[in-house]
Amino acid sequence: MKIALISILTAWVIGMIIGPLLIPLLRVLKFGQRVRNDGPKGHFKKAGTPTMGGLIFIAAMVGTLMIWTRLSDEALLAAGMVLGFGFLGLLDDVIKVVFKRPLGLKAREKILGQFLLAALLLYLSVHSFERGTDLIVPLTEIKWQAGNLYYLISLILVVGTVNAVNLTDGLDGLAAGSSFLVYLGYVIICLLAVTHSPLLTVDYLELTIFAAALCGGCLAFLFFNRYPAKIFMGDTGSLALGGGIAVLAVLTKTELVLPVLAGVFVLETLSVMLQVLSFRLTGKRIFRMSPLHHHFELLGWRETKVVHVFWTLSALFVFLGLVLVTV
Repeated sequence: MKIALISILTAWVIGMIIGPLLIPLLRVLKFGQRVRNDGPKGHFKKAGTPTMGGLIFIAAMVGTLMIWTRLSDEALLAAGMVLGFGFLGLLDDVIKVVFKRPLGLKAREKILGQFLLAALLLYLSVHSFERGTDLIVPLTEIKWQAGNLYYLISLILVVGTVNAVNLTDGLDGLAAGSSFLVYLGYVIICLLAVTHSPLLTVDYLELTIFAAALCGGCLAFLFFNRYPAKIFMGDTGSLALGGGIAVLAVLTKTELVLPVLAGVFVLETLSVMLQVLSFRLTGKRIFRMSPLHHHFELLGWRETKVVHVFWTLSALFVFLGLVLVTV
């Protein structure tokens, strides 16, 4: 518990130092966010806000791991995945801002990069870290020997998580706050593993520090990203956060609990899928706008109200996920 708190504090301090340095630099470089023309009118004033702010919590994570861990193979894999997904997001942001391509990387390029990183994660997890291809079924002691099906299920979970966080990043503080809560849940899960939980029996001390570092990094970023945001995380941040959550699920063998822990991200993704499906089948939309947070905005909710409600939902989902792990 002590090392987790120290790691959160360390990452927060690093992030609070980097933030005031990064924001003016991004302004000078004119790395500003573009706002979609069909979005809520209240968002138009956000155009030009510095983006790529995910560098704040990525740097906080790296610094914390270098200070408090021995950089074990697990810590390096976890950090490497965050850096890999973050770099993919950075490419996307640079193409949007520097090369003036509003959509950034082509969809197939982004998805291909995500699947390659996810495949590497799963291969290393199974073959180098001996996590196996079994899936632990929540509320039971059943270990489903999924075999090759494990790769398909986990690929969908990893890539789905990365994109779900990306979709959620549409309001000031929403994705960062929700991610903070999920990472906090994983700090608790990893601490349970350290104390030899019946479900999680491997020593996850360095993964505890990893999750705690991203907790602290998200807290620091929230200071600058809360309404009205001084900086946005960009795809640099959202893909990195999603990748970090996914790697924790894989390495702690909580793949089937992840959809509950990350329930808010799942709801956001489902809203987009249902919206597209409904429009294609019936020509009508279920929501006023997707992802779901924009629907509530168009109903007249203040941005801060939407964010606080979604944070509360995220906390409830994380609590339910912890119950599934510990019962």
